[in-house]
Amino acid sequence: MIYLDNAATSWPKPEIVYKAMDEFLRTKSGNPGRGSHSMALAARQTVAEARMLVARFINAPEINRVIFTLNCTDALNLGLKGLLKLGDHVVTSCIGHNSLVRPLRKLESLGVKVTWVPSSPGSGVLSPRDIEAAITKDTKLVVVTHASNVTGVIQPIEEYGAVTQRRHLIFMVDAAQTAGKYPINVQESNIDLLAFSGHKGLFGPPGTGALYIGNRVNLDSLREGGTGSYSEEEEQPVILPDRYESGTQNSVGISGLGAGLKYIRNEGLEKIRTHEQSLTDRLVEGLSKIPGITLYIAQNSLKQASVISFNIKGFTPGDVGIILDQTFDIKVRTGLHCAPMMHKTIVTFPLGTIRLSPGYFNTLEEIELTVKAIERIASSGNLKHSDSGLRVLES
Repeated sequence: MIYLDNAATSWPKPEIVYKAMDEFLRTKSGNPGRGSHSMALAARQTVAEARMLVARFINAPEINRVIFTLNCTDALNLGLKGLLKLGDHVVTSCIGHNSLVRPLRKLESLGVKVTWVPSSPGSGVLSPRDIEAAITKDTKLVVVTHASNVTGVIQPIEEYGAVTQRRHLIFMVDAAQTAGKYPINVQESNIDLLAFSGHKGLFGPPGTGALYIGNRVNLDSLREGGTGSYSEEEEQPVILPDRYESGTQNSVGISGLGAGLKYIRNEGLEKIRTHEQSLTDRLVEGLSKIPGITLYIAQNSLKQASVISFNIKGFTPGDVGIILDQTFDIKVRTGLHCAPMMHKTIVTFPLGTIRLSPGYFNTLEEIELTVKAIERIASSGNLKHSDSGLRVLES
């Protein structure tokens, strides 16, 4: 079996993650912050260590500004709905995942104004100049996706951060596809809110994510309840992270996330990125030579995450996905990938694309087998070489 759906969730996980979660459930599975006995204290220490690892990973100035969430979607909802009020204005792009688009659409229905800035049809990149041109006197937030989950094109968040700093605006980044794969420094990039999942590039289990909240931001809580702190008070605590972490945490999941971060630290981020880059480059090289293939990629491979979308002339994406799964045992994602605006931009709506997303545990041999499988599918349609196409999203 060849697994190439790491953009959805990474698999397999490092052995250290499996061991950490098993050990936690067997020996540390108390309720963190809800007792002074040894198991509760062990659970609390595990969560605190994972929070510290996340904070260091993104260069957060304060550890307690890292809030654990259910996933990236949960983090985005907390950041957006905790910040924005009636009459506020938001600037965003048209390349976002529905985890960003749908909360913004909900807020639009409640009186928040949103400007959807199109990215370049050629590059897939949102121009910093276009962001600045969309800013009005009511603008409170600029929110962008770091890398498209459809094409993998990486956006220049440092340049966006410079714009928001100059205009005294809050800057939020969705790093679901880049956290764990690229260095992200919230201080250097002037990021006020950083949302990301734990189960993708960070090698954690499903049900984990985080939101970094910068010191210029004060969010309303979306839920209130027990925090294990200030139990004598009936109002929600205002201290971080307690204000946003009501209820029993997914502490076993957080233990796995912490183990995933340790694995990345020990392997080295550059080593992980280099390997995934080599696999991605080989996929692009191989697929671009197959008649009937149209690729949706960045021209500069250094500006593309390990996510590749393509189509085969004469086949629907769904058909290709079924053939790859049932005939070749290759797991890929097909369709719109929860990003309809992006597909309208690259003119693949409504059927979408076939998406390949290699991960750190894939091998070059698996990539070669995948290219050969796709070549067999394409050739089965009796396509001529003139039917082939390489649609490069130039950076």
